[in-house]
Amino acid sequence: MDGEGPQTLCDLCLAQVCSRLDALCRKGADGSMSLIWAPLFPQELADQLLQKMATKGMLNDTTVGIFRNSEKLRLRSASIRYCKVSAKAFRLALCPHRLLELDASWVPGDLTGADVISGLASNPDCRASLQMLTLNGLSMNLGTLEEDGGVCVGFSSLQGLKTIHLVNTDLTDDILEDICSLPRLETLDISCSSVTELNALLKCKNTLRSLIAHRLYRLDTTPVRLLFIFTQLHALRHLDFSYNHFANDDSERRANGDEAVRQLLESGPQILPSLVSLDISGRKPIDDSVLRGFVESRSGLIFLGLLATGLSSSPVLSSHENLKVTGEANEKQLWEALRRYRERECFVKEALIHLYHLTSDTDKPQPDMLKLVVEAMRSHPESPHVHLLATACVFNLTTRDLAEVMPVRLMSATVTQLLHAMETFPNIQQVQSNCLMALCNDFLLQNVPFDRYSAAMLVIKWLSNHEEPTLQRIAVAVISILVAKISVEETALLSNDISFMKLLTVVQHKAMLGLVDPTLKFALSALWNLTDETPAAARNFINCQGLELYMEVLESYYSETAIQQKVLGLLNNIAEVEELQSDLMDEDLLEHILSLLQDSQMLVEVRYFAGGILAQLASRAEAWTLDQELRSTILEQLHKSIMTWPHLEQEMVSYRSFRPFCSLLQTCQPSGVQLWAVWAIHLVCRQNASYYIHMLTKEGLMELLKALDTHPDTHSNVKRVSQSIMRMVQEQQSPCEVTNSQTEPGKS
Repeated sequence: MDGEGPQTLCDLCLAQVCSRLDALCRKGADGSMSLIWAPLFPQELADQLLQKMATKGMLNDTTVGIFRNSEKLRLRSASIRYCKVSAKAFRLALCPHRLLELDASWVPGDLTGADVISGLASNPDCRASLQMLTLNGLSMNLGTLEEDGGVCVGFSSLQGLKTIHLVNTDLTDDILEDICSLPRLETLDISCSSVTELNALLKCKNTLRSLIAHRLYRLDTTPVRLLFIFTQLHALRHLDFSYNHFANDDSERRANGDEAVRQLLESGPQILPSLVSLDISGRKPIDDSVLRGFVESRSGLIFLGLLATGLSSSPVLSSHENLKVTGEANEKQLWEALRRYRERECFVKEALIHLYHLTSDTDKPQPDMLKLVVEAMRSHPESPHVHLLATACVFNLTTRDLAEVMPVRLMSATVTQLLHAMETFPNIQQVQSNCLMALCNDFLLQNVPFDRYSAAMLVIKWLSNHEEPTLQRIAVAVISILVAKISVEETALLSNDISFMKLLTVVQHKAMLGLVDPTLKFALSALWNLTDETPAAARNFINCQGLELYMEVLESYYSETAIQQKVLGLLNNIAEVEELQSDLMDEDLLEHILSLLQDSQMLVEVRYFAGGILAQLASRAEAWTLDQELRSTILEQLHKSIMTWPHLEQEMVSYRSFRPFCSLLQTCQPSGVQLWAVWAIHLVCRQNASYYIHMLTKEGLMELLKALDTHPDTHSNVKRVSQSIMRMVQEQQSPCEVTNSQTEPGKS
């Protein structure tokens, strides 16, 4: 994950190819894809295309078929990590290439190490060219392999191999013997494998430079024998003999390993003279004096793994500035631990525990650390322990203003992982709490790109199943912002889900208790935004007895301006829908709204929305079903009241579009209706000219304003405001095109 800067042009182009793969390909008789027309790809680009398809989760037996064209798409470094590719598809698509590197780790399904080895060995070029092979998590099943003529095929068939990774495999002592016979073997990772002894390493003692042997849980070798084997590895520069300190493995075998480590540390620099890197994380603590003697006797040491050993605070480490250490003494050591141990859940958990405590009151942006935390979540997608700790760390690293100075792409990836955690662990309360608290960040919700519709659906569904007051407040706050940022189409889809009505239940509960708190305000804002230009949502609101509830809230919260404003804002949304206006034709309701409009003591924020409801309903004389005298009074009071309203400096309202105003700006409308519409347009244009003037011209309202200005029957007050709007448009010499980052925040 690259958290810095925008995507490269190459990345964008490859993403386009991936998204249009169906259109660019034809399918063969076996269902595999092939490009209809393929240019000669630069070799690195072919590797990147395969990698992009893999990371997007679209690499499978069908799509991998495009790489059967090994003349035009020439692979050198191939990764099918976590991709469901069968043995047959692997052999046909990847084995014809002259590969230098292959990663087939954690491939689900029936692909085995035997399939990979036999497939690669079938290509004479691969036998010589392949230098790195990674088969982590695969079953080896090499006992079934034979070439024609009964000659066994194994790792030693691939004579060019220098690096082999076999983490979490059923590696046997016999297979290890075969591997160690390779003439150029330099790096070997057999962590978490089932080998029982390491004598085979003596076969490559002159070439092996890096041995990674984390948690060899079946290793049955005495400390003396282990130390002897290590001392014979003359070329060894890096040794990882760390252990999972959380595991309940055989205590005697573990103790043998701990003792071998102690003896190694006590031995002089004549043992493993080339060693510059040693990892003993998770091993039984030893005396600080032993560690000091080891470090001081090896001036070339560049790395020590000491996480979960109790040694990372040793004074000797601070005197070696260039020595990199994994441990828990400070953030630098934890950063190194998260970077190196990404795939090791035990060490990730240990590092995150200490990171959480170290960052609990941080005010320093740490994008590199956040990136590693997010990558840890990605590497362990199904681990509740990792996600519980990681989400808490994400909150610490992004809280307050810290999110604002993080790279946008990094924050986007962070939000995606938080949502994944919420979806994956719905029954782990603390994970849900951590995610909601991290998401409840105004900058993040307003400015960072992510799938807001899916996020809103997820949080609304969470809300429908939980009652805890603090988290309920946070969830409602998140929803209120998210629904203001999604499209009208997405809002309509969202409102079709019955979970959406949980917000009404929240309002009802608070109203019954007469409470005025953030949860009530956020719930009202969310419902206001959900019904904005979304007739289906407005209809659902009415069907769920929302109108009756809101009439009660209007009366019982008469003195609460913020509550009145949000309630009237939603009723405005209903009034804008012609087929729903009849539901508002209630004399008591309209007389109450009229009283709000007329009340000179009431803030303009309330009177404005009261006027909007009345203007919409009174604009359609043919649909008016109440007493005509009431309509006449409304029209008269609309004009009279608006003329007393002062100019407002702070933002009060926002609009997705001006479409609801079109019918109000017709020259045949009463002056009170017209005046409310132009006053509203003038207000938002003055407060956010670049956004709304663009909208004004795009949606054709300039023609309506010009018509009002030139019509002989238009009231002078309406003309004056219309002319002021048109002057603002003229003064905006080059109307700003609205970009993706320049959208309105919605109602609040």
